[in-house]
Amino acid sequence: MRFDIFTLFPQTFEGVFSVSIVKRAVESGLVSIAVHNIRDYATDKHHLTDDYPYGGGAGMVMKPEPIFAAVEAVLERPETTVFTSKEGKVPIILLSPQGRLFNQKVAEELAQHQRLALICGHYEGIDERVRQYLATDELSIGDYVLTGGEVAAMVVVDAVTRLIPGVLDASSTAEESHAAGLLEYPQYTRPPEFRGHAVPEILLSGHHGAIARWRRQEALRRTLLRRPDLLSRAKLTVEDRELLAHLGREAQAPDKGPLS
Repeated sequence: MRFDIFTLFPQTFEGVFSVSIVKRAVESGLVSIAVHNIRDYATDKHHLTDDYPYGGGAGMVMKPEPIFAAVEAVLERPETTVFTSKEGKVPIILLSPQGRLFNQKVAEELAQHQRLALICGHYEGIDERVRQYLATDELSIGDYVLTGGEVAAMVVVDAVTRLIPGVLDASSTAEESHAAGLLEYPQYTRPPEFRGHAVPEILLSGHHGAIARWRRQEALRRTLLRRPDLLSRAKLTVEDRELLAHLGREAQAPDKGPLS
């Protein structure tokens, strides 16, 4: 997988991709990341990449010319053509608070590609022609506004990299939060007791079937309590639905404390 990131502030990415899982993925050759400075593609003597908005208003707007030039040069994409290469069709993603919400399902979708281009917005926004005639997709990492798209690009790269075959053991990602539509069950490690708080006995039993059932129950319980909105989209069995009904009744029962 190759990521091409287009930004006005390439220094933002220094160090972020040089640690942990992303670093190992790059070192193993499973991932490559190239950060491109949009300013390098501005043609005027001052290398301007923004200007005042037509119609007035606060802030500055990123100009279309250097963004188009940067993406077309890096992707070797002739004007007015759809870019394809030996990697296949390359999604050109504009990171913006107006885009579709980035989630685990979208990360899995993007991980099927061999190459992604990420455009980081900044200032008051980007000239609409970039959105209309260059970008093929638009993503937001949440309903809030960031200074720029750089942090969002980091999120996308990290989430997608984890899903690339060979980067992690498949079993490491199968039961993570959101991977199966639910939040992950509670995790424990040594010591078995800490400050009077013990690890649930079932996890020490060695009974793998019972442990699996407990983990499923706790994943359902945690999702019901913290993110019930996820349940409408999760793949649930009949047994799961019966357990959720029981957990719901338990939560509403009088003289009951909060579920743990």
